[in-house]
Amino acid sequence: MGTFIGVYLPCMQNILGVILFLRLTWIVGTAGILGSFAIVSICCICTLLTAISMSAIATNGVVPAGGSYYMISRSLGPEVGGAVGLCFYLGTTFAGSMYILGTIEILLTYIVPTATVFKESENAAMLNNMRVYGTCCLLLMALVVFVGVKYVNKLALVFLACVFLSILATYAGVIKTIIEQPDYNVCLLGNRSLKNEMFETCAKTTVVKNKTEFTDLWSFFCDNNATCDEYFNLNNLTEIRAIPGLLSGVIKDNLWGDYGPAGMFIEKKDQPSVEAQGTSNDMNKPYVFNDIATYFTLLVGIYFPSVTGIMAGSNRSGDLRDAQRSIPIGTIMAIVTTSFIYISCVVLFGACIEGVVLRDKFGYSVQKNPVIGILAWPSPWVIVIGSFFSCCGAGLQSLTGAPRLLQAIARDGVIPFLQVFGHGKANGEPTWALLLTVGICEIGILIASLDAVAPILSMFFLMCYLFVNLACAVQTLLRTPNWRPRFKFYHWTLSFLGMSLCLSLMFICSWYYALFAIVIAGCIYKYIEYRGAVKEWGDGIRGLSLNAARYALIRLEEAPLHTKNWRPQLLVLCKLDSDLKVKHPRLLSFTTQLKAGRGLTIVCSVLEGTYMTRGNDVKTGEQNLKAAMAAEKMKGFSHVVASSNLRDGFSLLIQSAGLGGMKHNAVLMAWPAGWGQARDSSARRNFIETVRETTAAQQALLVAKNIDHFPGNQERLKEGTIDVWWIVHDGGLLMLLPFLLSQHKVWRKCQMRIFTVAHMDDNSIQMKKDLQMFLYQLRLDAVVEVVEMHESDISAFTYEKTLVMEQRSQMLKQMQLSRTEREREIQSITDVSRSSIKRKNPPGDPSSNTLCVPEDKAQLIHDRNTASHSKMNDKAAGATPDRVHMTWTKDKLVNERNRQREGMGVKDMFNMRPEWENLSQSNVRRMHTAVKLNEVVLKKSRDSQLVLLNMPGPPKNKKGDDNYMEFLEVLMDGLDRVLLVRGGGREVITIYS
Repeated sequence: MGTFIGVYLPCMQNILGVILFLRLTWIVGTAGILGSFAIVSICCICTLLTAISMSAIATNGVVPAGGSYYMISRSLGPEVGGAVGLCFYLGTTFAGSMYILGTIEILLTYIVPTATVFKESENAAMLNNMRVYGTCCLLLMALVVFVGVKYVNKLALVFLACVFLSILATYAGVIKTIIEQPDYNVCLLGNRSLKNEMFETCAKTTVVKNKTEFTDLWSFFCDNNATCDEYFNLNNLTEIRAIPGLLSGVIKDNLWGDYGPAGMFIEKKDQPSVEAQGTSNDMNKPYVFNDIATYFTLLVGIYFPSVTGIMAGSNRSGDLRDAQRSIPIGTIMAIVTTSFIYISCVVLFGACIEGVVLRDKFGYSVQKNPVIGILAWPSPWVIVIGSFFSCCGAGLQSLTGAPRLLQAIARDGVIPFLQVFGHGKANGEPTWALLLTVGICEIGILIASLDAVAPILSMFFLMCYLFVNLACAVQTLLRTPNWRPRFKFYHWTLSFLGMSLCLSLMFICSWYYALFAIVIAGCIYKYIEYRGAVKEWGDGIRGLSLNAARYALIRLEEAPLHTKNWRPQLLVLCKLDSDLKVKHPRLLSFTTQLKAGRGLTIVCSVLEGTYMTRGNDVKTGEQNLKAAMAAEKMKGFSHVVASSNLRDGFSLLIQSAGLGGMKHNAVLMAWPAGWGQARDSSARRNFIETVRETTAAQQALLVAKNIDHFPGNQERLKEGTIDVWWIVHDGGLLMLLPFLLSQHKVWRKCQMRIFTVAHMDDNSIQMKKDLQMFLYQLRLDAVVEVVEMHESDISAFTYEKTLVMEQRSQMLKQMQLSRTEREREIQSITDVSRSSIKRKNPPGDPSSNTLCVPEDKAQLIHDRNTASHSKMNDKAAGATPDRVHMTWTKDKLVNERNRQREGMGVKDMFNMRPEWENLSQSNVRRMHTAVKLNEVVLKKSRDSQLVLLNMPGPPKNKKGDDNYMEFLEVLMDGLDRVLLVRGGGREVITIYS
């Protein structure tokens, strides 16, 4: 088919119809010429902008069955396409309801008004009659569609000819009013319009054979006792022309609107009237009333369906000779033509017809003729018959198109529960989809009001048009290589304007219907996202995501991460077994519990060999990693590499995993359980080299012992504790990890306990109080316990502590806290400490410079209450025992180091670079420390659900590897679930909001 037959005429048939013949005159009379012009213009501009966007998409490749659904889904993805496609299907189905209701309204109001089933009060009877006849009409039309759609297509041109004849008759009637006014009058009582179908003479009395008699009107306003209605007595009856004509000047009276509530009289404002003082039952009198409350936004919602139907051409793209040429030209020309018809009708109706007649929706004041019918030439029956067949044809087209749209969505397979509707008869006719369409259409018919159904389908069409504009705008802005539409007269600003106009019209028409439509689309979207089939159509949303990811990564590079936003971005080092399956699946479970789907997670593994020889294994291993992550409902990235040896592979991953600012800051791995066996010596070397490399890269390291004993994601720990043994202050990572775990449902009921180690002569009570206050400021709920040990058992810790404080003194110099904030930081630790911090840096905002404040506080809490530290302060600075100096000089550090080396003991195990290779008495003392500390940990934490321990630094060279591993083994001996933690050298927790 060419442009005229294939696109232009179908669009014209779908756009022109029921609203033009049954409601446009009422809209003009209620909103006025100016208001109606605004309504028509807004709606036509909306569809024109949508048609421009649709033309661009439709000419960017072949559009098969599905029309707008296909265009949106292939441009915005299956989730958006499915949601909007179903909304468009619902809109088309409710459009069928509206056309059938229009057909029945014409039948019962104008053709055979006596063919009513119900006879009660007028309004209720009309609704019930609409339901009965509407259901019968729906079943009849469904039967026609089921028997053969070819009959519908053959009748389409006949129905379209009826529409054009009716429009030509209307224009001919307008021209005729210049020559002669139609012989239709309106009877007014005072200024109120009356239903003249109930009487013939517009007078109170009439003279018959020289005798004065009461007219039929008398019986409506007076009873048998000649007692008449007060308003009837006070006002005269007058008769005016219903159609004064194009040159009468009535256009001035119809410029402005006349809105009102339901039950308001239809009145001619400039007609004299005397209001009655008493009250009477006016509803039983032959007045013309507003049947519904009227306001501007309601009229927009009722009118908008009259401009829908612009997708008719694109839906037939497979039948067009040159779709990429015909669709833009035919659709835009149809919109321009129909817009001209609607706008000209608005002006001509307002210029020819009296206002009280225009506001009479059903033509009661003109002998129950359609208002547009009394204007048409030669007879109102031209409009009645034309509009009747027009509504029938449009209803059949809706019942034909909606099932095919649903069938196209079902066959795509994106919505599982709709797959049954993808089947049909042997010739492909969508039988099951037709049945569902009839059922939904019946819902609209049971509403039984064209005015109530119209805003519903307006919502669904507007949502569809909104996403057509969005699809064009997204594709244009992304500039994807495949975006090469032959239609060149588009721009993203026009699409954005059309999208904004559609969204505005949705809420203008009806905000609650708009919210309802959005909720339906949102529910369908989420359903497709979670249950729908995975489809990759190269849609624009994916391209938009890539652009957004690129922009975010570039932004992350611009500034360092703030302490408040720090969270472990994990690189999980997994091992694969001989079948390339994950060896420790619980490592992924623990990762999920720690991350809760937030932040960055990279799960990786290394296969020994080259990529050329093990390329297939790498792909299989990566698929298995993804499957294991999906089984744990874990969100992240997977990566498998092939390397000549495992050590180089893991080293490469630690150095280069991630992209830009989205890089890992922590490494999680399992403890090498068989490191002591000769055959697993490589496991020991790989482990220690990993520790060295993470330390050099300033990344945190988490090592899980007995990872297979950790709880799975489906388990729930009913009680227990997470014990933190805080020996070296590592930036707060030890305290942050239990908090993150407690956010997950597996660990939620576990109590957090913090243990810190003190000498026998330290002020343990005050240390505990200060730590509790510090935790309170950190907003952490935990039980604090101070464990006292002999100095000979724990003095090895002090060398590590000295190096940590030296590092922190350098970090403190980079702080920009004001004097007040520095004093507040120190005062919040202890009530008796009088600190003096001397810096030359300019003051700044404390909330943005908290890089190491909290952990300096933690260090102060320990040192301020440690007797040995007080003695050192007395010697080095001449300070009183309760003074804590945060400013460390070079001499102080040298003295502290010499003092620690003179009396070296146990806490030296946790130094940053211990000389593990020296098989001297100091190494024996280290093992003694591990044994003693292990005894204390076992005593306190044997039954805890998880134990977190500081992990000491690796040895300087490989000679001390065995001693280092043996120390860690002794330290964790007898504990079931252990997490060794080594901080990355920066603060990760802050007291500030």
